[in-house]
Parts: sequence; C-alpha cells; structure tokens
Amino acid sequence: MVQPYKHEPFTDFTVEENRKAYLQGLNTVESYLGQNYDLVIGGKRISTEDKIVSINPSNKDEVIGRVSKANKELAEEAMQAAVEAFKTWRKVKPETRADVLFKAAAIIRRRKHEFSALLTKEAGKPWKEADADTAEAIDFLEYYGRQMLRIKDGVPVNSRPNEFNRYDYIPLGVGVIISPWNFPLAIMAGTTVAAIVSGNTVVLKPASATPVVAAKFVEVMEEAGLPKGVLNFVPGSGAEVGDYLVDHKDTRFISFTGSRDVGLRIYERASKLSKGQIWLKRVIAEMGGKDTIVVDKEADLELAAQSIVASAFGFSGQKCSACSRAVVVEDVYDQVLNRVVELTNQLTLGNPEDQNTFMGPVIDQNAYDKIMEYIEIGKQEGKLMTGGEGDNSKGFFIKPTVFADLDPNARIMQEEIFGPVVGFAKAKDFDHAIEIANNTEYGLTGAVISNNREHIEKAREDFHVGNLYFNRGCTGAIVGYQPFGGFNMSGTDSKAGGPDYLLLHMQAKTTSEMF
Repeated sequence: MVQPYKHEPFTDFTVEENRKAYLQGLNTVESYLGQNYDLVIGGKRISTEDKIVSINPSNKDEVIGRVSKANKELAEEAMQAAVEAFKTWRKVKPETRADVLFKAAAIIRRRKHEFSALLTKEAGKPWKEADADTAEAIDFLEYYGRQMLRIKDGVPVNSRPNEFNRYDYIPLGVGVIISPWNFPLAIMAGTTVAAIVSGNTVVLKPASATPVVAAKFVEVMEEAGLPKGVLNFVPGSGAEVGDYLVDHKDTRFISFTGSRDVGLRIYERASKLSKGQIWLKRVIAEMGGKDTIVVDKEADLELAAQSIVASAFGFSGQKCSACSRAVVVEDVYDQVLNRVVELTNQLTLGNPEDQNTFMGPVIDQNAYDKIMEYIEIGKQEGKLMTGGEGDNSKGFFIKPTVFADLDPNARIMQEEIFGPVVGFAKAKDFDHAIEIANNTEYGLTGAVISNNREHIEKAREDFHVGNLYFNRGCTGAIVGYQPFGGFNMSGTDSKAGGPDYLLLHMQAKTTSEMF
C-alpha cells in the first residue's frame, strides 16, 4: 500500500521557536561560507583550478562558496560514469530507488532551515520564499517516490486464453539535467530525482549563479545511499559543458528549466543525430512565461490588488509564473490600479536575512542591467506609477515597479522581464480581457479574479495556460496539488509534480507470452 502524499507545511515565522530556528540556520550557513566544493563524477570528488565563485546578491562582497568548474573532458568522464552506472541502477528495485528519495526527504526536513537560509544567502530569497522552496524540494522527493511505487508494475492490458500480456515502464538511460537559479533547490532537486527514481542516471549541470545549494543537495543524496555514478555533479558554462552534454551520443534525454531562448537552442541541438546515437533524444523543457491576472468588474477588488502585488513582486518577480501583466476591465481599472500602487508602496525592499523584508535583490548584475533596461522601455510605452529605480552599489536592488495604460502589444506586455515589474492594460469587457491575456507567445500561468460563474467557465475553456487559478494569485503551485507546466513557448507542458511526470523519463515495453 502506497502511503498517501501530503505536502510539506510552510513554516509559521510568527512562532518564536521557528524564528530562532531560522536564525540558527543562517548561523550554520555563515559557518561554512567561502568553502570550496568539488565536482562529483562516478563517486569521486574532483577539484579544478577554474572555479565558479558564488556571491550573495544582496551583498556582493560576500562569497558563498567556490565551486569547481567542469570542462569538456570532465563532462565526458561524467557521461561515461553515468553510462556505466545505468547498467546496474536500471535493475535496482523501484522500492529501493524510492527509499533513497524518502531518506533524502527526511535529511532535508531535519536541516530545513539551514537549506532555506542557504537560499536566502545564495539566491537572495526572503524567509517565506526560501521556506517554500525547501518545502517544495521535500515535496518532490516524497511525491515522486510514491509515484514510482504506483507505476512500478506497469499498467494492465488485455490477455487472451493461453496468452499473457504485460505493459511495463522501463528507464530511458542517461539524462542531462540543466536546472535554474530561481528555484535552486526545488526545481534542481525535483528534476534530478524524477529522473533517478525512474531508473535513469544523471549528469547534473546546475545554474552557475546558485551552485552551492546544488553541491549540498548532492551530499544529501550520497548520505541517503545513492550508489556512485547515478548522480554526477558537473557545474560549468552552458556554452561549453551544457552544449557538449546536450549533443552527446549517449544522452537519452535532457530536462531543462530556464529561458525561452536557451530552451529553443537545446531543443534544436537535441534534434540532431550525433555519430553513434541510435535514439531520438527526449526533451523535457520549462521555458518561462508572461503571466496575466485578469480582473473582472464583478470581482473582489481588494483580493485582486493583493493577488497582483503578491504574484508580481514575490521573490522580486523572478518566477516563470510571476504576474507581469494585469488586465483589468475598464469599469474597475482605476480602483485596482490605485490600490496596487498603494500596496506596492508599502512593500519593504532590503536584505532578505531580515525577517521583515518582503523583497530582496535580483540575482546578479546581468539581471539588474536587463530589468533596468526594460524599465526605461516601460517609461516610453506607458505611465510609471511607482518604482522604476535601482541601486547596485552593495547588492542588486530594484524597487517594485508598476506601469499603467500600456498597449497590450507593448514590449513590457509581451517580453519576459523576470524582475519586479508589472504592466497594466485596460480591457473593454471580460471577453476583451481574455483576448488580451492570450495575446502572448507564452502559456504558463494565469489568474482570473471574478465572482461571475459564467466568466469563470469561459476562462476555464478559453484562457490558454497550463496553470489557471481563480480568485487567487498566479504563483505558488504545490506539488501533487497543482501540477505545473505550460503551453506554447512556455515549454513541453511537462507537468512537474503531476501524475504523469515520471512517465516522461521512461518508455513503455509490451511483452507477450504464449502458454
């Protein structure tokens, strides 16, 4: 009997004991700042002279750690280790593979506040955002372990007299996992363990902005009893190591989370046959969004304003699910816009180590420059209502920014900014609002704030996104509750934390025996 799955609860930081535990987590992380981290290939630790230096985005002078950087030769070594390990790992019982995930979940749960504090330091996540990231990582481990136990015996197919038929799922082979910096624990862990529990071996190339949390996760998987070579840790440059692994003849699938442009590049490269390759590579990609909250005239306007602000500015808007467009019907447009500006002006921007900070920095100088450029574009395209300023003297801080009166085709309304910027556009009526919501090349998340049942049902059919929410914000999908993934340029609609996600890492085999 598979134990029922319940998601990891979020921490209540109004409880003094929890607050102290988080501060203790920060102390623990501070005790190992600046350390060196090795590559892990076939269970061996390898140190390289070339290092990725991970810094604290809210304090550029603070080094989180120095992580050895792989090159093509080391990527090749990792690939061979994964190929070798696959021979035995694919035959390990699914129950045993699932137990590794359950053990890893228990270890992270015990060290929950330390991992969250590391996210605060390395990714600039405020307490609540970091806590949710760690909880989601635990959820992925628990959920995918249980899913594997569900599908381990395949699915029933028909048999006839004197003939017995079976339909089983078998692993694919070596997977290359290219994970993002914005959920550096949850998405990195989720994509990695989905591949592993399905019986595949993995070469993990984490984001260069957040490699220390990935190194710590690899240590957890080793402690949980994962055999050598099943998980190989090779941080490095996308252009060198990433391309090499994507192109490799022994790569069976690539699991990628990141930008549209990089996703398209991977998709194209993966489609080309390398010498000696005897399969079509599978690509699992989650590539970003331009997500809209639609507000109807028959809506709770306070709920609408609160949802827009939380979804636009949580973790500085650095989520593929973030609300970067608010489309409001003209009858209530000014009321919603003015309330959003009021609420935005109340937000605290600063060091995420302070419990009272709502919004910390953006991830790095490149992100800062890109977002500030978009703010300049926004000033030409619409009316700046609040924000629009940045300060990168100590860390990469940008004020939460609201633009109003935008044309739905404006760049601010079409291009993924990945920062604390939200644009407002006015719709004539609800039908027009849905039309505007759909006028982007993405289709990841969206929300509708309305008390009109007819309008909700229309949106359910016509608002074309993978995750649609009613009367709440458009961020914060929970594993097993709101399986996550989108349409169009948002990726391959591979629903992370959903009932069929593991099947993307497997292939079906029919066996038929005559008696």
